[in-house]
Amino acid sequence: MTTPAREPSTGIDSLDAVLRSLRAGDNVVWQVETVDDYPPLARPFVERALAEGRRVVYFRFARHEPLVEDGAGAEIHRLSPALGFESFTAAIHDVIESCGRGTFYVFDCLSDLAADWYSDLMLGNFFMVTCPYLYELETVTYFALLRDDHSHQAVDAIRSTTQLLIDVFRHHRALHVHPLKVQGRHSPTMYLPHVRGEDGTFRALTESAAVSEALADVSERRLDAVSHLDVWDRRFLEARELQASVLAGARPWEEEQAVFQSILRMMLTRDERFAELAARYLDLNDLFAIRRRMIGTGLVGGKAAGMLVARAILQKTSPGWNRRLEPHDSWFLGSDVFYTYLVRNGCWGARRDQRSRAGWLEGAAAARERILAGAFPDFVLRQLVSMLEFYGQSPIIVRSSSLLEDGFGNAFTGKYESVFCPNQGSPEERLEQLLAAVKTVFASTMSEDALRYRERRGLLDRDEQMAILVQRVSGAVHGRLFYPQLAGVALSYNPYVWNHAIDPQAGVVRLVFGLGTRAVERSDDDYTRIVALNAPSLRPEASLDEATEYAQRRVDVIDLEERRFGALGIDEVVAESPDLPIQRFATRRAGGGWVLTFDELLWSTPLVQEIRALLAVLRDAYRYPVDVEFTGNFLADGELRLNLVQCRPLQVREGGAIVPPPPGLPEDAVLLASRGPVVGPSTQTPIDRIVYVDPDAYARLGTQDRHEVARIIGRVTRLDAAGARKIFLLGPGRWGTTTPALGVPVSFPEIQRVSALCEIMKIGDVIPDVSLGSHFFNDLVEENMLYVALYPGYPGHALDEARLRAAPNRLPELLPDDARLAEVLRVIDFPLPGEARTLWLNASCVRQEVVCYRDPGGVTSAPS
Repeated sequence: MTTPAREPSTGIDSLDAVLRSLRAGDNVVWQVETVDDYPPLARPFVERALAEGRRVVYFRFARHEPLVEDGAGAEIHRLSPALGFESFTAAIHDVIESCGRGTFYVFDCLSDLAADWYSDLMLGNFFMVTCPYLYELETVTYFALLRDDHSHQAVDAIRSTTQLLIDVFRHHRALHVHPLKVQGRHSPTMYLPHVRGEDGTFRALTESAAVSEALADVSERRLDAVSHLDVWDRRFLEARELQASVLAGARPWEEEQAVFQSILRMMLTRDERFAELAARYLDLNDLFAIRRRMIGTGLVGGKAAGMLVARAILQKTSPGWNRRLEPHDSWFLGSDVFYTYLVRNGCWGARRDQRSRAGWLEGAAAARERILAGAFPDFVLRQLVSMLEFYGQSPIIVRSSSLLEDGFGNAFTGKYESVFCPNQGSPEERLEQLLAAVKTVFASTMSEDALRYRERRGLLDRDEQMAILVQRVSGAVHGRLFYPQLAGVALSYNPYVWNHAIDPQAGVVRLVFGLGTRAVERSDDDYTRIVALNAPSLRPEASLDEATEYAQRRVDVIDLEERRFGALGIDEVVAESPDLPIQRFATRRAGGGWVLTFDELLWSTPLVQEIRALLAVLRDAYRYPVDVEFTGNFLADGELRLNLVQCRPLQVREGGAIVPPPPGLPEDAVLLASRGPVVGPSTQTPIDRIVYVDPDAYARLGTQDRHEVARIIGRVTRLDAAGARKIFLLGPGRWGTTTPALGVPVSFPEIQRVSALCEIMKIGDVIPDVSLGSHFFNDLVEENMLYVALYPGYPGHALDEARLRAAPNRLPELLPDDARLAEVLRVIDFPLPGEARTLWLNASCVRQEVVCYRDPGGVTSAPS
């Protein structure tokens, strides 16, 4: 359709005269007292545009009566604000992009968006990212906004972005328009009120008495002190008033429950499954308490919601937990602040582009840099300063808490950053530390790791706003250091069954001394203590020498003098901590120094019983296995005080039973055997390809070639479409390590098409710790990938390396440019050339047994 050459029109000639006509690119915002005053202005605009042969698009999303009827000639796009800000805005922009230049648009009243999103801040953000896009395409667009219904921040954002802002009101029932902003135009009477006469024409009120009378009338009708409060704050004010009425017996209890459900979805979660759980343990007063510690508006995010609900479950299930848990005094940076930051720092375009399957990584690196260099709005800065004044000089941790994080189905484990702030120095220095930490968390949403995770799980087009949880670091000052005495990750279901005496349903703890980062983020230079909660004295190690060798050696701490997070040797930490009861956690080596064994802690304190009880309560409330992070400290009187810092549904699938392999397998038929740990789905499946990194050959490589091996593995696993082959990946040490001396440094996307993965716990003379409990490991189990650990020389463990080395290696054929590393990396397809024997992988998580074998004679079939 060709756009007419004549100037755009409001459809009302006298109004065109008032405004000196509309222009291409104009966004016109009508600020109305009631929605009823919008149609008399919008409909003539639409009718004139259609009569002139223009393309008109109507965005229908509000509850009020439609502005344009079906069949009138305009294109009508019906959208739901319930999609969330990001999805709703992307849908609008897709239509605008497809319509091209010169289109005319009419939007429903924008105030309904604020009501659905519970946020004036997001209303302002929507306008700030949409208005310039419309301007660039030389469109003409009508919007409406309810006057006095929104915060100054939202109205100021709209005023500063739009080309025309016009106040609309009635005086003596006559419609008045009062231009407040008309960009690029002027007349002696333009900014006076104009009244519509009985003949439908607008004329300026030029007499001072008439102007004063009209404006005085509209001022008297404006709201009281509630005027200009954010829709969010008004909602809480109304909730408090309702609660007082219910307590006084003036309103029914059901009304309070309805308001509670509304606010729950406004600030805590919109996931129905989690909302049902939260509603069983929280009440309106709990939500008021969260609001008091909230900066900005929006949701608190999955990590914060999980922590809050888990604490409520414990305290309301058994009041004794009120004494046994360290109180939390967390603060929450609402998810709306994240989008506001992106919009005001020019990062929205990159965020929008990430929804595209074609270019979701393009622009991410530049956006990260822009986020790190960005600035916060003044209202956010003021609230952050208040929060820092509350914490004083206590160390704090700034933690990611995105909308989808830690929910049922998506853990986002390790995909986003969390940053320790020593919180030392002058107020200005402490604020600078905090702002840098928040920016780091925001920037991590643009990391390749996080984006690939979202792409892999089909989440690129889902709203994934980043809220932030700020917590006081649990622990105490020891000399120049700050740290908790113990920390860890506890799972209510134990997938690491290395001994038949272990009950998987009793749970497991990955325990460390000091800050808990070594328990949740795999530390490539150290070990942790894994504790089966029904048999805490059992260790995966076979001897005391091994237990000593594979003990934690380094402790994560906050150095208050250096103002940084770091790791120190246990002996150095003990020297700085004269009042620490170190015997509770460590024993002396024969030659001096300390070894962190945790033996006394496990048998002489209530830690095991407390953690086991805590997990059982949470598992029963969730009706699902749980994964928690905790810290622990012993007070001066010896009492143990736990601090629950995170709780989420456990992503590990509970292994089911599987038929055992055929009895009496010949020795030459067995390629691999393991007694665990085995984690993932029990299976009996044929294997099409083994990708094998020879431990001895790998040990001889330099660091650069070890990295190259990892890249070749990525190329091999991507040779076929996803699911086309059953690939079994075998290699030395930890998969996904950042230290090539301890394993193969692949990234998870490089191996995500693998069906099963085996860590061979030997690289030359080095025996690394397995990947249990790490973020990389969580990626494996989220993808339903079978994990096996193999300890050469241990009873029940075997690997026929000679047969693997003798088998035909397809690497030179498949990837000729990588043939120089064919002695290190072997690609073996089954059945082998000249044979018809199928290679089978039989794994039982219940029995903790794995056998990979070639069919000894006939055909072995997978169970139906």
